[in-house]
Amino acid sequence: MNDAPEHRSVAGALAQPVSRRRFVQGLAMSGAAVSLGVPGAWAAGPASPLAPAVLTGSDIALRIGSQAVNLTGRAATAVTVNGSLPAPVLRLREGDHVTLRVRNTLPVTSSIHWHGLLLPATMDGVPGLSFDGIAPGETYDYHFPLRQHGTYWYHGHSAMQEQLGLYGALIIDPAGPELHRYQRDHVVLLSDWTDRDPHHLLDRLRKQGDYFNHGQRTLVDLFREARRDGWRAALADRAAWGEMRMNPTDLADVSAAAYTYLINGSTPAGNWTGLFAPGETVRLRFINGAAMTYFDVRIPGLRMTVIAADGQPVQPVEIEEFRLGVAETLDVLVRPGDLQAYTIFARNMDRSGYARATLATRAGLAAAVPAVDPRPLLTMTDMGHGSHGDHAGHAAPVPAAGHTGHSGHDMHAGHGGHDAHAGHEDHSGHAAPVAAVPAMQTHPASERNNPGVDMQAEMPAPRLDDPGIGLRGNGRRVLTYADLRSTFADPDGRAPGRDIELHLTGHMERYVWSFNGIRFNEAEPLVMRLGERLRITLVNDTMMEHPIHLHGMWSDLEDADGRFQVRKHTISMPPGTRRSFRVTADAPGRWAFHCHLLFHMESGMFREVHVIEAEGST
Repeated sequence: MNDAPEHRSVAGALAQPVSRRRFVQGLAMSGAAVSLGVPGAWAAGPASPLAPAVLTGSDIALRIGSQAVNLTGRAATAVTVNGSLPAPVLRLREGDHVTLRVRNTLPVTSSIHWHGLLLPATMDGVPGLSFDGIAPGETYDYHFPLRQHGTYWYHGHSAMQEQLGLYGALIIDPAGPELHRYQRDHVVLLSDWTDRDPHHLLDRLRKQGDYFNHGQRTLVDLFREARRDGWRAALADRAAWGEMRMNPTDLADVSAAAYTYLINGSTPAGNWTGLFAPGETVRLRFINGAAMTYFDVRIPGLRMTVIAADGQPVQPVEIEEFRLGVAETLDVLVRPGDLQAYTIFARNMDRSGYARATLATRAGLAAAVPAVDPRPLLTMTDMGHGSHGDHAGHAAPVPAAGHTGHSGHDMHAGHGGHDAHAGHEDHSGHAAPVAAVPAMQTHPASERNNPGVDMQAEMPAPRLDDPGIGLRGNGRRVLTYADLRSTFADPDGRAPGRDIELHLTGHMERYVWSFNGIRFNEAEPLVMRLGERLRITLVNDTMMEHPIHLHGMWSDLEDADGRFQVRKHTISMPPGTRRSFRVTADAPGRWAFHCHLLFHMESGMFREVHVIEAEGST
């Protein structure tokens, strides 16, 4: 995916002088970016010169261009839509047929993907699969019916333009009444910004996978651990991590050493502010539009009621904190109390930085910004080399091509060491597993002797009830996938007729990523038959968490017992996990299926899914 000549030249092309130079200094904008939260709209009051507009209607013109920006004190060039960073908020209505006329004024090919929307394959916006892309100076008309409602987003799918600013919120109001009552409605779009050429970031990672990990353990840490745990335990821990060729502080490929974290385009000092009046219920539509960053979000002093995930309604659950994977969305209701201001606090997973915004009764107010929690250290449990309660799991390093993991178990071809979905049918007619305890995981033959695979899961488990590294036992009620339950039953109703198992694979030191050890440019498409109901099982053989996105069709996540649980468009896969979801292949054509960490996708963790109308058709 990253070999096309335009991918190597886009950043240089954008660095040329732009015809319309506008600057925004995020560090000097405290209180400047304000949302009024008008019901049925996302409104901007006194705001940044690049604050996104709200566009409504069924025929909308969008212009992709470039602008000079200054978010950090350093001049950079962003990819903008209609001159705004982030792109305009699109406010549409379920049941309408929309036309989105996208003109590309960049000197390189561009595109827009409508993330999570059900639409014809030719409208999906992935160059090389859906269409050829939008050439410089050309316009492409996207037109499709809106078959759903909820909180979604849109972003570029060309030349890493998503990292450069080509992303925006997409809100679809229901054709009928809302399920929940609220008086204010705010989009909270999280993202990561870099002043650097994203191709340079990726090149750095390919040369040194932990280049941006500036929080690695030191000799002082070793002495501290020895005093706490004893020298034998401290040295054994260092040896174990050395055998796995990974660092326990390696929680994110790119940290705050290269990123500034934004909410609705504002830096923490910029302090985007959403307004409320006393006694109101406020709907917050959280969208993770980052390229590479997981965010842990809380609002000190407020509990949140989750009402939707990835645009789809869920049974309400009250929480205090949640982790939002890249590309996921989460809608919550909050009811501010007597305080005039509350901080929306979104830390990155490695705790090297944060995004911050404010809910307030008027512009200019701010609440205290809480201290960032201590940087968590990965443990053998996090790597699948221990257990989470009753959910055992193991992961073994692959020392070199041709060798098995340290456990001595031969890694041979096959699906699971146990068939997670074989056996009897439960009362609903859906396949139920035979074994409650994970058995030894086997692996595809393509992982064996593979220089692009440095780790394999031995005993992966779903771990849907695990809040994740850095969030366990913190004294707050943290959302887990196990808490998310759709308000509806399995919309298809059929038991899956076919299983596909895919392993998430990679090599951190070489910085290569893949499915089943096969990078995109060497992989055959996954073929689905139009109308079939099938199960996809993902096994994370790597030490990183991956948000996996299937275009064009829903991913119906199953619970640990193989029953339908919640409908999503992006499913996050922590290390050492095995999770399954159901897909109804109801959308003919060629679709993308990939990790939504931008640099992982660009490095090979991408597959084509081809839904064919009949066997042998093309």
